Amino acid sequence: MVKVSHLETDIQRVVADIIHNEVKDNLGFITITGVKITNELSYMYIYYTVFGDAKVLEKTEIALERANGFIKNQIAQRVKMRKVPALIFKYDDSYNKGQKVEDIIRKIK
Repeated sequence: MVKVSHLETDIQRVVADIIHNEVKDNLGFITITGVKITNELSYMYIYYTVFGDAKVLEKTEIALERANGFIKNQIAQRVKMRKVPALIFKYDDSYNKGQKVEDIIRKIK
């Protein structure tokens, strides 16, 4: 059996490829930052960042939800899994948090 962390890395690469090359909606500058599969294989959390303001983020969220079924189908075709869990896209705001911390450090200096 494939280790989950290895599987998550493979799926991260596959999802990035699907989004950049096959999803018809314009998702802008999106990066898949990680994938986490729950222990019972019921859910697959796909974390992403997108360059832009709140309006761009909202458009990206809508486009990802619209493409959810297509992306899941493509994962099923490309990755060897008995069952592909339900996909849940989550915005990864760690970059923004890091920027805020960096700004605070700069103000202190």
